[in-house]
Order: sequence, then structure tokens, then C-alpha cells
Amino acid sequence: MKTEPKKDKDKLEMLLWSIALPGFGQLLNNKYFKGFVFVSLEVVINVMGNFNEIIVFSFHGDIKSAIDHTDYQWLMFYPCLYFFAMWDAYRDAAGESKPYMFIVFVFAAYFVTVGLIFSPTFTIFGILIGPMWLPMLFLPIGLIVVGVIRWLLLRRVKQDTTKEM
Repeated sequence: MKTEPKKDKDKLEMLLWSIALPGFGQLLNNKYFKGFVFVSLEVVINVMGNFNEIIVFSFHGDIKSAIDHTDYQWLMFYPCLYFFAMWDAYRDAAGESKPYMFIVFVFAAYFVTVGLIFSPTFTIFGILIGPMWLPMLFLPIGLIVVGVIRWLLLRRVKQDTTKEM
């Protein structure tokens, strides 16, 4: 029996390239128009939201400047674009998709967006976290929540199929 490790690698490869830059996974999946659109949207939202400046200020520990330079009206689009591009590249890649995987990406976008919303005022032990780090801290919370939801959905589907037999 021949195994096909390439299929799993393809999904992972597309996912990782999409994490690097939205649209790269689509380009590698030969979806050139979608790839160009995602890369273009990423650049526009990044520039208009001042995201690269926010990253630099955040890494230097200057959270106040990061907040001051954030254009929240533009940056609010970023999490949904980012995670949708990841999902789209993952879905189009070769290999079998796991059931309800889309909700992982959806909830990741939701929780990162909520983290961004609270980033100008939310503190942990009196420390202001800012518009780059707080959304990243909200991501694991979202993944835990969606893990439970996905487990419940899979359990329900398994029960429904067992009842039908």
C-alpha cells in the first residue's frame, strides 16, 4: 500500500505560506486572480491601518505609539482577510479536509478581531498590551472555544449517524 505524504504537506504548505502573507497560498494553488486580490488587499489594509509601524513599535515596547498610530477602521478588516485567505488556501490545497475545519478559521478571526477592539484599553496586571500583542493573546482563547464547539459538532454528527444505523 502506497502512502501519499504529499497531500498533507500540500495543505500545511499552503497554510504556512498564507500565514506568511495572505494570497501566497492561492498563488501556489494556481489561483492567480484570488492570490493577486488577497495580496493587494493585504497591502492596502496593512498600509492604511499602519500595521507595519504597529509591529515595529510593539516589538520595541512602545505600546502607546503603536496605539496612537493604529487606524482601527482599516485594521479591523485585517483579521477576517487574514484568516479567510488562510482558510481558502487550505481548502483548495490537495488532501482531505477535516470536518468543520472552517470554524477554526472563523473563530480565530472573531477572537483576534475582539482582541483588536479592546487593545487600546485592555491591560493585564496593569500593563497595556496593545494592538499587535493583545489580538495574538486572544487567538489561543478562540482556538480553545472553537475546539470545544468543533468537538461537540463532531460528537453530534457521530451520534446522528449511529442512530441512523
